[in-house]
Amino acid sequence: MSESASDQLFLGRQPILDRDQQLFAYELLFRSSGNNFAEVTDGVQATATVIANAFTELGVAAALGKHRGFINVDEQFLFSDMLELLPRHAVVLEILETVPPTPAVIERCRALKAAGFTLALDDVVQLEPAFAELLALVDIVKVDIQPLSRVQLMQLSMKLKPLGKQLLAEKVDSREQMEQCLKLGFTLFQGYYFAKPTIIAGKKLDHSQLSLMKLMGLLLGDADTCELEAALKPEPGLTVNLLRMTNSVGAGCVERITSLGHAITVLGRRQLQRWLQLLVFASGKQNATGNPLLQMAATRGRLMELLANELSPDNNGLADRAFMVGIMSLMPVLVAQPIDEIIAPLGLTSDIRDALCHGSGRLGALLRITACSESGDTLELGAALAEVPGLSAKAINRAQTVALQWANEILQEQSS
Repeated sequence: MSESASDQLFLGRQPILDRDQQLFAYELLFRSSGNNFAEVTDGVQATATVIANAFTELGVAAALGKHRGFINVDEQFLFSDMLELLPRHAVVLEILETVPPTPAVIERCRALKAAGFTLALDDVVQLEPAFAELLALVDIVKVDIQPLSRVQLMQLSMKLKPLGKQLLAEKVDSREQMEQCLKLGFTLFQGYYFAKPTIIAGKKLDHSQLSLMKLMGLLLGDADTCELEAALKPEPGLTVNLLRMTNSVGAGCVERITSLGHAITVLGRRQLQRWLQLLVFASGKQNATGNPLLQMAATRGRLMELLANELSPDNNGLADRAFMVGIMSLMPVLVAQPIDEIIAPLGLTSDIRDALCHGSGRLGALLRITACSESGDTLELGAALAEVPGLSAKAINRAQTVALQWANEILQEQSS
């Protein structure tokens, strides 16, 4: 496969949650950056190579942490030798609905299962007799709930239940659909409802969240330490947490940290900024560490920071502002408020405001690239990339893997 074919492919991801709405896995999307897959001369070989590389060169297995990656497998890819290079403990092979259940396909699936792979069947909307043998082999059945009525979904789930398979509801768009699927025995869920987690929306910014974001604004504006202290003082809970964390970070220091100014100095402004930005999302949540929105916010911020660094290593703060845009872009779904209302009191720089409110400028283009990597929207991705010359597919894939790994580590630290 040529290098150019490899460079045309992008790694995307969508979260898959369990019954407690905790992150269970990601569906990994390997997409062409062009308008269609025909641009890649040998599509199957290109995809196979990129997927294999993703788990070796890019270290996706490490980036996924304890979570698995679901990978779409079409008929040609099913028979590719590349498939067997994948780490079987880290992936779920998702057999697409376009794969015919021929004897050769059944035999290949049986061999993959015997080799230790977990198999899933994609986009099931009815039980067709021809698929009975294939259905018996898979571990997970993905049901596309979109075209099904409530009655049809209930009838289908009743037929699937006796088979003892794990049921995954995909294209879940509303709380009502989520609750119905829970009652019907589904244990895994995927869809726009979770990418826009209204499960935790519907509240105004509380006082501590506003304080946190004002602090972030002060940090980005390079405010004096005394200004930061003054902003922290009305927040005793935040202050205690800051001192506790700084003492932990500064373990080994001869003297204990007792003042806010000392804490800010020891922790460092960059670390303080990261902590505050993530804390905004954790506030008000008992178990923020499994919150899919917190995962997305952390990953999005870090990815934008890495892409900004790729564009301009000596960027005069561009990477910091990119991180802020990534984190802040998910605030509207957290608190159900328009972005312009959220950022109005924060005194942010004009390029951050323009990116968040209008999607304009370099930061706006980086935000669109990041959002497209989550959704797999290749058309929009191509348009956004055209606005940011200098970013290669390889650089984006590498940055995305590093960002996911970083977000996993951050959340594991918070849960420990």
